[in-house]
Amino acid sequence: MKTSDFFYELPQKLIAQTPVEPRDSSRLMVLDKTLGSVEHRIFRDLTEYLNEGDCLVLNDTRVIPARIYGVKKETGAVVEFLLLKQLKNNSWECLCKPGKRAKTGTQFVFGEGLVDCEVTDVKEDGNRIIKFNCKPGEIYTILDKIGKMPLPPYITEELKNGERYQTVYSRELGSAAAPTAGLHFTEEMLEKIKAKGVNICYVTLHVGLGTFRPVKVDDVTKHVMHSEHYQLSQETADIINETKKNGKRVISVGTTSTRTVESVATKNGCICADEDDTSIFIYPGYRFKCIDALVTNFHLPESTLIMLVSALAGYENTMNAYKIAVENEYRFFSFGDAMFIC
Repeated sequence: MKTSDFFYELPQKLIAQTPVEPRDSSRLMVLDKTLGSVEHRIFRDLTEYLNEGDCLVLNDTRVIPARIYGVKKETGAVVEFLLLKQLKNNSWECLCKPGKRAKTGTQFVFGEGLVDCEVTDVKEDGNRIIKFNCKPGEIYTILDKIGKMPLPPYITEELKNGERYQTVYSRELGSAAAPTAGLHFTEEMLEKIKAKGVNICYVTLHVGLGTFRPVKVDDVTKHVMHSEHYQLSQETADIINETKKNGKRVISVGTTSTRTVESVATKNGCICADEDDTSIFIYPGYRFKCIDALVTNFHLPESTLIMLVSALAGYENTMNAYKIAVENEYRFFSFGDAMFIC
C-alpha cells in the first residue's frame, strides 16, 4: 500500500485545541468492523458496548514535562531539547532544535544552573544522546521545575491545566506524549465499567517519537518505526489469558496499548510477563494475535496510527468512517473525539 492511500482532507477548524469538560463528554463514533456501520454516541456510552468478562487494556504511562531549554556554555545560544527516551546512566535520547548547535561534546546548562548536560552522541537520524550531570532519578524533580508539557505542534493554545494531558490512571513516568485515547476516561466511568464485570488491566509503553514520526516513504512497508520501551506484568498477562480462555474480548485503549500486547504476542507466541523495546509497525495485512476491539482517537492523515486502525477495522471501513467524521464535524487528534472499533 502507498502512504498516500491514507490521506484525507481535514479542515483546520476540526483540530481540537482544548480538551472538553468533563472528560467523558466527548463524542464517540462506534464502528462495526464487520458490517462497516457507524453509530454516533457520547464517550460515556462506551459502557453500554462492554460485556461482563471483557477486559480493557490501559496504558498507565505518565507524560513528563519533556520540553526543556538549554543554554550552550560556550556561546550562550539557546537550544530546545525534547526528551524522547530514557537510557542508562542519566542518558536520554532527544530531539534538539536547532540541531547544528548541539554537536558531540557540547555542554548545556538548564534552569539557571539547576542541571547541566553534555551531548555524547549524534545518531544517524539526527537524534542526540545527552547525559545529565545529576544523581540517578533526580532529573524528574528537576524537570518538574524547568520543563514544559510536550504538546503536539498542531495544538497552538496554551494548556492551563497540565493534568488534562494525563490520563486519570497515569502513574509510570517516562512518556514524551500522552496515550490520548485514555484521556476520555474519568475515575467514575472506570468504576462503572468495573461494576459491570469488565476487567481492567494495565501495560506501560512510554510514548516517544516512534508513535508520531511522519511516514516519509511512498511504500508503507519501507517505513521504519523508532523503538519504545514497554512493560507487561504477570497480573495483566493472567487477566488477558483468562479473558481469551473464556471467549470474551480483549479491548485495547489506544494504539500504544495495542502495540504493547501485539509486540508481546509476536515476540513470545503468547501473552506473558515481558519487558523490552518494540518497533512493531502495524498496517493493513497484519493479523492481530491478541486484541479484538479498540478505543482510539482520530489520527493524522498518512500517519502510522491511521494505518494501525485500518489494519483492525479494514481500510475501506476506516477511510469511510473518517469521511463521516469530517462531515459530522468531529474533533480530531489529541484533544479530539473518540472511536470504538468493535
